[in-house]
Amino acid sequence: MNDYCASDNDGRYDLAVVGAGSAGFSAAITAAGNGAKVALIGHGAIGGTCVNVGCVPSKAMIRAAEAIHGAKSASRFPGIAGDARVENWAQLVTSKDQLVSGLQQKKYADLLPEYENVDYFDEGPARIVEGGVQIGERLIQTPKIIVATGGRPSLPPIKGIDEVSTLNSTELLDLKILPKSLIFIGGGYIGSELALMMARMGVDVTIICRSRLLPGAEPEISVALTESFRTEGITIYCGSSYDACRQDTSGVTICIEHEGERLELTAESLAGMTGRTPNTEGLGLEDVGVALDRRGAIVVGDNMQSSNPDIYAAGDVTNRDQFVYMAAYGAKLAAMNAVAMGSESYDNSAMPWVVFTDPQIAGVGLSEAEAREAGFEVKTSVVPLDQVPRALAARDTRGLIKLVADRKTDKLLGGQIMAPEGSDSIQTLVMALKFGMTAKALGETIFPYLTTVEGLKLAAQTFDKDVTKLSCCAG
Repeated sequence: MNDYCASDNDGRYDLAVVGAGSAGFSAAITAAGNGAKVALIGHGAIGGTCVNVGCVPSKAMIRAAEAIHGAKSASRFPGIAGDARVENWAQLVTSKDQLVSGLQQKKYADLLPEYENVDYFDEGPARIVEGGVQIGERLIQTPKIIVATGGRPSLPPIKGIDEVSTLNSTELLDLKILPKSLIFIGGGYIGSELALMMARMGVDVTIICRSRLLPGAEPEISVALTESFRTEGITIYCGSSYDACRQDTSGVTICIEHEGERLELTAESLAGMTGRTPNTEGLGLEDVGVALDRRGAIVVGDNMQSSNPDIYAAGDVTNRDQFVYMAAYGAKLAAMNAVAMGSESYDNSAMPWVVFTDPQIAGVGLSEAEAREAGFEVKTSVVPLDQVPRALAARDTRGLIKLVADRKTDKLLGGQIMAPEGSDSIQTLVMALKFGMTAKALGETIFPYLTTVEGLKLAAQTFDKDVTKLSCCAG
């Protein structure tokens, strides 16, 4: 037990939360706020994935890479020249680590003493048993449990991968020496973000993926992102398969099949970005009747309850959305339902998602394919960024906006945006979906001029107008 733990309450608690990351803290704080006595049980570093090895360190490094790109791309403005490079990689990594440790202390460790109803335990691995949670020789007795142990990076099952130099997302962000070349396996949001970041740091980057970049994004956005990456010197092999790898004095070589041709690609190391594995091993879940899916994730209902009615789960350890804000949201619902007899239900119908590439990519609601699969009669609108005045003024027209609506009712169903300020702009569309706006209503809404978010208005108007024939501020 460490300094954060108060009395152990004779080992009896109203709720035990296993995992002290974003989801775990959200659950513990919510339950304590409802008068419950909570045992918060550590699982890995306090703060979890986001602050330690995920969102915070990756976005800090991505921002640094954007600064390099911003200087180098200044020549897009006539009469301006600029340049930047990585001068001291170790110093950059150290500054990232200092940011992480500061936030871990301020936003997690220092918060624990503020909650008298929460006792923190980090004495070792936890195992869920009948009647509570076993930590070494200590039994935390509780009628309700929330599992929030998160996930970890996983490497793809390629022959020889265990015998060559590989990096997962955590290891990549902790490199002490900047590599000369990397091959990224996987073109999802983690792979895309980190591949672009490393390329801008001066690394020779190659991406191989089975389908396309960001397979969950609209096809138009995937194509545009691929073109943008290639413009920045990234080599991309989409629609490829890979079956073996080896290492020798020249580096790591991976064998792929691409467009009917067998190729051998070599780099200093492989960066495996093909997914994450839920942290469910060793918890004894099978012994207490908790069902797992084929990935090993805990299957939960809309009330965040597992197949064992006394055990709930939230965050990356579940079969739900893998975003830190959804982990905290789901954990809050789990706590309300577990200790406050609530009937809260998980709702991701207006859930935004963001990929921090450059341009940024963000979306909410249904894609065109998802809307058609759901049975809607769909209409779509696509506006390239060269029709958005903000992009023209910034001399940066990379990207587009796509909206999806119900043809019968005109109700907005979803949308995606690829733009330098896409992450901030998407929230307007989130609110539009949340409150059931139609495309016509969005198109008639007043937006500030020379903003990226104004592109949403233009996209809404494009359902029945030709925006190329509108003046700058025409509504």
